[in-house]
Amino acid sequence: MRSPSRQAFTLIELLVVIAIISVLIGLLLPAVQKVREAAARMKCQNNLKQIGLALHNYHSAFQKFPMGIHSIAPATNEEGLGPGWGWAAYLLPYLEQENLARQIDFKVDITDPRHAIVRVTSLPVFRCPSDDGPERISIPGEDGGIICEVAFANYVGMGGTFEVSEYPDTNTGIFLRNRHIRVADIRDGTSNTVMVIERENSRSPLTTWVGAITHSINPPLNPAFHEEEPPTLVLTQTGEAADRRTPNNPLGHVEDASSRHAGVTCCLLGDGSVRVIQNSINPVIWEALGTRAGGEPVGDY
Repeated sequence: MRSPSRQAFTLIELLVVIAIISVLIGLLLPAVQKVREAAARMKCQNNLKQIGLALHNYHSAFQKFPMGIHSIAPATNEEGLGPGWGWAAYLLPYLEQENLARQIDFKVDITDPRHAIVRVTSLPVFRCPSDDGPERISIPGEDGGIICEVAFANYVGMGGTFEVSEYPDTNTGIFLRNRHIRVADIRDGTSNTVMVIERENSRSPLTTWVGAITHSINPPLNPAFHEEEPPTLVLTQTGEAADRRTPNNPLGHVEDASSRHAGVTCCLLGDGSVRVIQNSINPVIWEALGTRAGGEPVGDY
């Protein structure tokens, strides 16, 4: 007996099948990307939550939050002379990084050879998973050379309304140079005051958890702006409302808040809660969120 013949796909049928599969992949891919970004944003918010717990545990231990930067200066708001360690470095024991903290001599400059390994140690708790920034960044100096490498990070402390390069000691936020802020000092209410917020690599390539590298500069991405000073490595500001320097603004200031999340930037408030700031936030409310005792009404955002 002759076996029945088996028909194969024709070229047209095969092309139709391929086209259907391509359409299905095209439909599924955005959904997969949304799920992936939702997971990354949740991880970012969890990082900020852990940082918030560490900050409040530090406050419980010392009755104050860590300094934004420790860098001795010859006069108020003048350039710092080191050692430069930032607020995040002081949190290491409260983030299960006791061994790393023990390798730091906080009285000695970040750039000292004894800190060569510490300053380039990348810590996941300070990295947003949506950002593809490098593990290490090179910090340029005032003389045009490279001072050292440090670990890249995505989270910076809120210095307040004004330029942290110019007003590191007298700004309006929670993190200042050589000064500890207490919960009692946050008279606007801890739930109405931003403590820590994101910055992403392409807008702010020189961001670190380590501190303000002595005699460093932070070059502008927008040639219309001047170079920034060491405090911008670990601190940010809101700017005045008229400047419209809300998160992810198009102005190109390297020290402004930003993120890779669609339409929002994650932030930690002074009470330890984590929220998202819409890119479309009213600039007046954004300025108010950056001050610890400005007396401005915040309202919904």
